[in-house]
Amino acid sequence: MGKWVKRYLCVLFLLWTVVHYPVNAAQDTAENLAPPAELKVANRSIITFHASLLGEAPAARAQRAQAVINEMLNGTEDPVVRLDTIQDSYLVLLGERRAFIVTPKDTDPETSVADAAAQAAQRLKKVVEESQQARSVRFLLTAGGMSAVATLLFIGLSRLAGFVHRKLLSQLPKRIRRHHDVLKVGETPLLDTSNLFPLIRRLLALVYWTVVLLLTYEWLTFVLQRFPYTRPWGESLDHYLLNLLRYVLDAIVSAIPGLVIALMIFFIARGISAFSKRVLERLSRPGTITWLNHETLQPTTRLTSLAIWLFALAMAYPYLPGAGTDAFKGLSVLVGLMISLGASSVVGQAAAGLILTYTRTLRPGEFVRIGEHEGTVTELGMFTTSIRTGLGEVLTIPNSMITGAVTKNYSRVVQGAGYVVDTVVTIGYDTPWRQVEAMLLEAAQRTSGILQTPSPQVFQTALSDFYPEYRLVAQAVPSEPRPRAELLSMLHANIQDVFNEYGVQIMSPHYLGDPQDEKRVPRERWFTAPAQQPGEKGEGR
Repeated sequence: MGKWVKRYLCVLFLLWTVVHYPVNAAQDTAENLAPPAELKVANRSIITFHASLLGEAPAARAQRAQAVINEMLNGTEDPVVRLDTIQDSYLVLLGERRAFIVTPKDTDPETSVADAAAQAAQRLKKVVEESQQARSVRFLLTAGGMSAVATLLFIGLSRLAGFVHRKLLSQLPKRIRRHHDVLKVGETPLLDTSNLFPLIRRLLALVYWTVVLLLTYEWLTFVLQRFPYTRPWGESLDHYLLNLLRYVLDAIVSAIPGLVIALMIFFIARGISAFSKRVLERLSRPGTITWLNHETLQPTTRLTSLAIWLFALAMAYPYLPGAGTDAFKGLSVLVGLMISLGASSVVGQAAAGLILTYTRTLRPGEFVRIGEHEGTVTELGMFTTSIRTGLGEVLTIPNSMITGAVTKNYSRVVQGAGYVVDTVVTIGYDTPWRQVEAMLLEAAQRTSGILQTPSPQVFQTALSDFYPEYRLVAQAVPSEPRPRAELLSMLHANIQDVFNEYGVQIMSPHYLGDPQDEKRVPRERWFTAPAQQPGEKGEGR
């Protein structure tokens, strides 16, 4: 019977090829462009048809093959799956009936027709075997019993995992207190136990839920594989987990050589950075390099180390895991775009900081005036400079503002660690200039905190329309540093006292005419209430 079926199909195939192909070549091409169709029986994929055959589109071929296979499976006989050749195609027989034909156009270029037909026949045998198992009551009872046992085992293991999790949480505080002294360097604890307990608790919860999910996954895979209809789902779950584990392990193994090379590059960069630091420390000794001293050593060391590490990162970048992926490339482009858009001001501030450092315009501890602000330099950073004013304020000034403004340094030309104190008064031309200079020097001598060696000096800086301008310049005592604002306040107070003592009016900056009465404060009114005598401080009014 099988030989006659084979001969009939061969003759029919030859007649169709000879008669219809020259006439309906365009129609055949259109049919071959039909979408592929998958032949799926009992929830298991058998083969995917890609080409039309004997005027049937892939969908019609799949539908016809599915109807024949279901009819044979629903019968009382146990059909046998066989393969037979028909020209360059393969005929898959189920019993004595044709199930489907595998043509060269149904296979991939890398897969032969024979291999594709053999694989399809093997899957069809699996479907026949599973259909027989589905009709077996004994097999279904055995599968149900194994599933029940697996369910009980899953529940037991889940409860065991929960018990171990609770037991570890109850023992965790005691363990942390017991080993708290071990995590110390000298007398300083490395970790805070108040923060360590929540961290370990979250890690244990993560491990617990990971174990529960793995147990659930394996239980579901096992139960689905027990029954014929759901067995393909269980196999796909099992294959997915195995493929995922294989992918992770392959990625780890393939990343190890690159990580080793990257670590070697980083260790070499670390050694070169330490060597350059020692070389720069030797070069900063007096008499070696003029521009490299104890002030510029630290920024020079940092810049050298930064250049070395950037070069090492550029060299190690291709060896990092995932460096060639699209996600890594996209992240690199995003970071580069963010840096390019926002780095203009940052680079300008950093360049200004380097200019201030290497030109030695400012030094920590010096008293300076920058624009309208004056005070003691407390910190000279890469991007900003901090100064402390005499009024208790701390000003943070951008370095680009300092390089673009006139900076007055009151500490650079003084003897010791002091600073320059100066003030300006304007007295009329009717007062002898020698008297004004003597009174200003006397006021400086009375001010505690002003150094007498070098002695204060008075300069006539201008001869204006109504008065000369006198500038008193002195130096603060280095051994008794005090805020410049406080020292200037005391100096101004002494200048007023001295001028009042000698009966000289301070009418600056301008006046329209000489008043009838002199504008000065007599000695008897110096301590008018609520002012107090120097010996009365601390007493009640």
